[in-house]
Amino acid sequence: MLIFNTTYQVSEAQARNFLIWLTQSYIPSVLQHGALSDPHLAEVLSHKDENSRSYTLQFDVKDSATLHKWHTDQGVKMSQQLVEMFQQEVVGFATLMERMELN
Repeated sequence: MLIFNTTYQVSEAQARNFLIWLTQSYIPSVLQHGALSDPHLAEVLSHKDENSRSYTLQFDVKDSATLHKWHTDQGVKMSQQLVEMFQQEVVGFATLMERMELN
């Protein structure tokens, strides 16, 4: 199982609007597609900036081929929507991680 993580830096002025969009539009749309599952949202506390907030959103995904299909089917469009809505008030970067078993 892989974890698809996106970390967002959001201007303080847009933080509330971003969270509303993320929870009411983005996450439901992603889950409806079916490729990604089990979303987890968290606020990053270790790198505070007085003018912005940071959030991380994680989904489980079966494999990189499934993630690629989601990205081409939906991810590109959702990223464009994010830029159109928030412009430079929100920036994000994605990380793909592999879950490891603890022995």
